[in-house]
Amino acid sequence: MRTVPRWLALVGVAGMVSLSGAQCAFLRPPGEDYSYLPPALPPSPTLQQVMEAVNANAAQIHSFATNDATLSGTGFPALRASVAFERPRRFRLIAGTGVTGPEVDLGSNDAVFWFWIRRNEPPALYYCRHDEFVTSPIRRQLAIDPYWLIDAFGITGLDPAHAHSNPTAVPGGRYEIHTRLETPQGPATKVTVIDGVRAWILEQRIYDAQGGLLASATTSGFRRDPLSGAFFPTRIEVRSPPHQFAMRLDLASVTVNRSLGDPERLWAVPHYQGWPVVNLCSSPQ
Repeated sequence: MRTVPRWLALVGVAGMVSLSGAQCAFLRPPGEDYSYLPPALPPSPTLQQVMEAVNANAAQIHSFATNDATLSGTGFPALRASVAFERPRRFRLIAGTGVTGPEVDLGSNDAVFWFWIRRNEPPALYYCRHDEFVTSPIRRQLAIDPYWLIDAFGITGLDPAHAHSNPTAVPGGRYEIHTRLETPQGPATKVTVIDGVRAWILEQRIYDAQGGLLASATTSGFRRDPLSGAFFPTRIEVRSPPHQFAMRLDLASVTVNRSLGDPERLWAVPHYQGWPVVNLCSSPQ
């Protein structure tokens, strides 16, 4: 079995996601007061009402992109980043500095996902096919399924196929929903904290079967797309206490449901001269 490099265990928690549209829409500046809008939820909402409100917002976002993002976290300085995201499995995050160039390249297309970290040892670009990852032993070595970061953005909704608890009121005008999950590591519980007025997903926490916190994600700085009316977070923070890891992604000048450019270039697995390409999900030869 191939051993997962330490950085990959962390990236699996914090860096890999895969997420058609109308016209260009720039999101409003942060800090705007949305109290003039009618509430998305009634007082004491049912689970069905919460799911409908959350999923209605998520359905409005087909894609987004920005060239004005900042990636920061444990063990590395803040990096300038570009982010592009298109349903269902397309994602690209490239981060670096003006001096050294790209330092991080994380992505996914319809067939594969990949990770490249300039300062990783041993140096390599790792990739895996989506269909192979489902049954790969590597999946069990990651603390959190890398696809979970899809949910970390808080814009993918609540899956009606999952077993959810009824919403419970918690301080701050919020509601909690508990969801039972089956992961490669065994049973888990996901706790989703939702704004009681706007139905924004504010926080998500994943616990193992013993109640230990595996990972958490918080979203803030919500802005509203004036064309679709959808709300979108501009700060995403991910933490993994078992790995003593934290990551923050700040997004600015985001466009929603706009053409993302040349798909052949944007969603292609990159090539970095001097770095070998390693199939993460294959057994060593």
